[in-house]
Amino acid sequence: MMRKKSVSASKASLVLFLCQMISALEVPLDSKLLEELSQPPTITQQSPKDYIVDPRENIVIQCEAKGKPPPSFSWTRNGTHFDIDKDAQVTMKPNSGTLVINIMNGGKAEAYEGVYQCTARNERGAAISNNIVIRPSRSPLWTKEKLEPNQVREGDSLVLHCRPPVGLPPPIIFWMDNAFQRLPQSERVSQGLNGDLYFSNVQPEDTREDYICYARFNHTQTIQQKQPISVKVFSMDSLNDTIAANLSDTDIYGAKPVTERQPVLLTPTGSTSTKVELRGNVLLLECIAAGLPTPVIRWIKEGGELPANRTFFENFKKTLKIIDVSEADSGNYKCIARNILGSAHHVISVTVKAAPYWITAPRNLVLSPGEDGTLICRANGNPKPNISWLANGVPIAIAPEDPSRKVDGDTIIFSHVQERSSAVYQCNASNEYGYLLANAFVNVLAEPPRILTSANKLYQVISDSPALLDCAYFGSPKPEIEWFKGVKGSILRGNEYIFHDNGTLEIPVAQKDSTGTYTCVARNELGKIQNEVQLEVKDPTMIIKQPEYKVVQRYGQVSFECIIKHDSTLLPTVIWLKDNDELPDDERFLVGKDNLTIMNVTDRDDGTYTCIVNTTLDSVSASAVLTVVAAPPTPAIIYARPNPPFDLELTGQLERSVELSWIPGDENNSPITNFVIEYEDGLHEPGVWHYQTEVPGTQTTVQLKLSPYVNYSFRVIAVNEIGRSQPSEPSEQYLTKSASPDENPSNVQGIGSEPDNLVITWESLKGFQSNGPGLQYKVSWRQKDVDDEWTSVIVANVSKYIVSGTPTFVPYEIKVQALNDLGYAPEPSEVIGHSGEDLPMVAPGNVQVHVVNSTLAKVHWDPVPLKTVRGHLQGYKVYYWKVQSLSRRSRRHVEKKILTFRGNKTFGMLPGLEPYSSYKLNVRVVNGKGEGPASPDKVFKTPEGVPSSPSFLKITNPTLDSLTLEWGSPTHPNGVLTSYILKFQPINNTHELGPLVEIRIPANESSLILKNLNYSTRYKFYFNAQTSVGSGSQITEEAVTIMDEGYSETLFATSPVMHTVRPTFYKVQPLYPRIRNVTTAAAETYANISWEYEGPDHANFYVEYGVAGSKEDWKKEIVNGSRSFFVLKGLTPGTAYKVRVGAEGLSGFRSSEDVFETGPAMASRQVDIATQGWFIGLMCAVALLILILLIVCFIRRNKGGKYPVKEKEDAHADPEIQPMKEDDGTFGEYRSLESDAEDHKPLKKGSRTPSDRTVKKEDSDDSLVDYGEGVNGQFNEDGSFIGQYSGKKEKEPAEGNESSEAPSPVNAMNSFV
Repeated sequence: MMRKKSVSASKASLVLFLCQMISALEVPLDSKLLEELSQPPTITQQSPKDYIVDPRENIVIQCEAKGKPPPSFSWTRNGTHFDIDKDAQVTMKPNSGTLVINIMNGGKAEAYEGVYQCTARNERGAAISNNIVIRPSRSPLWTKEKLEPNQVREGDSLVLHCRPPVGLPPPIIFWMDNAFQRLPQSERVSQGLNGDLYFSNVQPEDTREDYICYARFNHTQTIQQKQPISVKVFSMDSLNDTIAANLSDTDIYGAKPVTERQPVLLTPTGSTSTKVELRGNVLLLECIAAGLPTPVIRWIKEGGELPANRTFFENFKKTLKIIDVSEADSGNYKCIARNILGSAHHVISVTVKAAPYWITAPRNLVLSPGEDGTLICRANGNPKPNISWLANGVPIAIAPEDPSRKVDGDTIIFSHVQERSSAVYQCNASNEYGYLLANAFVNVLAEPPRILTSANKLYQVISDSPALLDCAYFGSPKPEIEWFKGVKGSILRGNEYIFHDNGTLEIPVAQKDSTGTYTCVARNELGKIQNEVQLEVKDPTMIIKQPEYKVVQRYGQVSFECIIKHDSTLLPTVIWLKDNDELPDDERFLVGKDNLTIMNVTDRDDGTYTCIVNTTLDSVSASAVLTVVAAPPTPAIIYARPNPPFDLELTGQLERSVELSWIPGDENNSPITNFVIEYEDGLHEPGVWHYQTEVPGTQTTVQLKLSPYVNYSFRVIAVNEIGRSQPSEPSEQYLTKSASPDENPSNVQGIGSEPDNLVITWESLKGFQSNGPGLQYKVSWRQKDVDDEWTSVIVANVSKYIVSGTPTFVPYEIKVQALNDLGYAPEPSEVIGHSGEDLPMVAPGNVQVHVVNSTLAKVHWDPVPLKTVRGHLQGYKVYYWKVQSLSRRSRRHVEKKILTFRGNKTFGMLPGLEPYSSYKLNVRVVNGKGEGPASPDKVFKTPEGVPSSPSFLKITNPTLDSLTLEWGSPTHPNGVLTSYILKFQPINNTHELGPLVEIRIPANESSLILKNLNYSTRYKFYFNAQTSVGSGSQITEEAVTIMDEGYSETLFATSPVMHTVRPTFYKVQPLYPRIRNVTTAAAETYANISWEYEGPDHANFYVEYGVAGSKEDWKKEIVNGSRSFFVLKGLTPGTAYKVRVGAEGLSGFRSSEDVFETGPAMASRQVDIATQGWFIGLMCAVALLILILLIVCFIRRNKGGKYPVKEKEDAHADPEIQPMKEDDGTFGEYRSLESDAEDHKPLKKGSRTPSDRTVKKEDSDDSLVDYGEGVNGQFNEDGSFIGQYSGKKEKEPAEGNESSEAPSPVNAMNSFV
């Protein structure tokens, strides 16, 4: 039967026929045909609907159309005729409808704003363009405004508004500084969609005076700049210093530190908002939040998922972008801003509307007189668009009547058209969001057939490749096409030809005998025409001797062969490439007729060389690798894989066998051991090669067994000890004849899926196993030992058949036999299957339980009769559950457990039981369908076991020599508790454990007081419960006795449960000595270490220290005498150190570790300035002036004068400045007028600094930190201070010249830098 892709010209296929006619008219036709055929106008090019123009350039409004005769053009502007001749600035291009409005010679673009429409008209109709809205672009300047500086506190949010001028089109916004560098953006600082710059929280580095918003107008290529915006961020340190400069030490002052804040949305505001977007556009949703730490934004769609592959996150996930939106993207989108303090969210309700879009746009119709046709215009949108028709640009309701035309909504139906029915119809689909306009013409033509392909055109193809013979045609009505071979040959039919809609004849596999003359005949009711073309089938080009892998010594010579075989009528050209590029332009490379020779080889010649053979019809190539090596001491033999065999030939073709012969390739110094033959089935699995057989390396022919109905190709692979060669080129194809199947399907099974059916399955025959077309299967079955006759059915090429209405789970004999159009396969073997299973009918009986121990039991049962299983017995399931605990007598939620025992087992073990509990169980039988009924519940009990650990252990009320212990009973007592066991031991500072003490406590106790403990000592406790079976698992805890009555340490318990039972008392022996309260005061290169010691007198101390976090050994310094302080010297500035103190002779007694950090090194620039001569001279001059002033003051005082401060003392009698201080007996000193109230106080004995080097005001008013400014204080090597005391307790500000402290040499030097 002839295979056709052509479309019938009958009335039932009218629309497809017209489409074919349209394509024929739209393909490039010869000029003579174009001159003869009439065609209504078609708009081919027009300007966009919304046309924004540059007001500085001429306006060009495009309108191009084609038609026969050529159309004329006219324009309307704002709905009325636009008379081009009356406007000197407007011209129309010759043979075109394109308008050119001259703006550059005095015209103004604003004068030509409006809506334009073009009409192209000829004698067969009129086509119109879209409504083209002309608007000149605008790039207005920024309105001048007074911008106040933004002063914000560190950590607060900030929004810098851009507010660009309204332009056409809208400008692109970006922020830059005065140096035209883009401002960096991050999760904290980013630009919103409206152009504003948002700060989630400001930092000191945000301070700058050149935040500038730029607006770029692309149409006019201009950029407008907003006035710079100033931002000043006040940090907490600078605020404190500013406030402190105006307050006395007795006032409470200081700005609050930067506080963290939970997120608050900066945009959008409120909890909900709405957004409308059009179908096909990009949806942009934005959420920007304030908060500290900077919030992270996350997006979700309520009730759905964000669309995959169309969702993108921009601007650090603050913007959700969904491209190509559709109505399905409508819904609620939630953005969630979150930081460690909380979250904020906003819901945006998105509605997707749609401008009109085409479902079926009208298409041009080419009809013959008397034919019928339709124009269909279908569009969709949201809201639904309105469809209206026009004829030649006029609404169809007022257009001239045409009796062959009938309008039915979105369809125009044409019946018995005549030549006067030719016209151009316009379909307009519009809603509130836009419109669509489409032109489609109806062209009524009566034309006899014409063949447009040149007469006697010659086609040349390579053998075994497709041949396409053209027969381009035209006619109205559409001609029918027929092909003949030879002038008087018969019409071509059959599977070996394909007939295309455009008249082309395809021969899928052209052979040598396909050569000849082919005739194409086109006919319709107006005439007939024919044309002849010639086909020549050529032999393929082959490389019979391919280039081979070469290894050559440096400066040697090498040659690559490329011997070809080609059709004698084709002229081949041979090209050589190196590494897929042209050969180097070097005279050392010699290209011969069939080889490439390289003289004087160098290392650069190493690479892959390719021989490419081209003809006008085909191209083949082969490659080989060249490896350049150094000259070896002795010549080496190169061993390589063999070259592929060639010149494969098939002879002695029979129905089930063929003889294959070949010529071996070069064996490359390693003898060929065997040849592997592979085949390809071009009919069933083209491109897939299968193993056929293999023969010894001395054999070059083989007799191959074949299967019916296979299109064979063969190839040969040579094998030696090195490896396998590349496959040879395929042999010619050989198609064997069809036959009945040789084999039946495999893996036949019968398994029911329901209680009343039998599902028969099998593995279908593969590929050539069918032996011919029309493969089917005969399925037969009968109930085993019941039926004598087989029931059979023949099914198509499937792999399953279902037999219904069968008894439940009975055996069946089954067989499946293959057949095709030529007959049946041999009689198949029988298999046994079973119909569907049903649930078991009875439960197992005589269920017995034997308790093995407190957590294990063994269960026995009697098997059920096999007939009651009603399916394949899979095993038994034991359901068991705990009813209650015998120790608590309280019921709880029943959680059933299941154990499955496979096969026909009649017993099983139940592990994991809870001791001292009551259980129930039942047993059920299981088949492939499910479980049967349960046996009656069986009750059994487990004996006592060891308890779990106590539920909590809490240590409270620490005193100097006692601790209170409280505990909770075990969660799982697993029996009756008999007692509690408490063990404890002390832990020294090196984490070594002391002697272990054990106490037995009655089971009814819940607390205990341990007395006579060593003060300020850590103890480790071990606590567990006991039953009559033994001790349970223990719980551990650690606690410390306090150092003195005013100090306590927070203790952590394993449970928050509190007990008020009167505790039991128990006394233990004390433990001492100890070293505690190690404190440090660090400078740049040294540190003062002090400590407290409790224990025997005359202890010799040592200090160990090292870099914190380092694995190096501790460094040890011996302390002279029994002092409780030491100065560590030679430390590295800006480094964290660890330190501990120990006592010689007291083994194992050391303090806990303390960590401190040395101060940073002084900047080298300061040191350099301080050593300059001019600076030393200046300091000397200042010192001299101060000395003179002091002498003058001393003289005046001796003469009886009083300082103002003396008068103040006499008036107020301030006790703090009396000649003798009462607290320590030291002499008071008069305060300088410039000093603070706290200056010059001596250090209190025993003052200490915590390890974090901070001082709490309620602990001490005087400390090393107070006087020395933390790590920046200046010390002598013995720990005394340099210069005057500083009266401030906050850190020194960064700029030394802003300090309000009393001057010192260090501060003075800083102020000059």
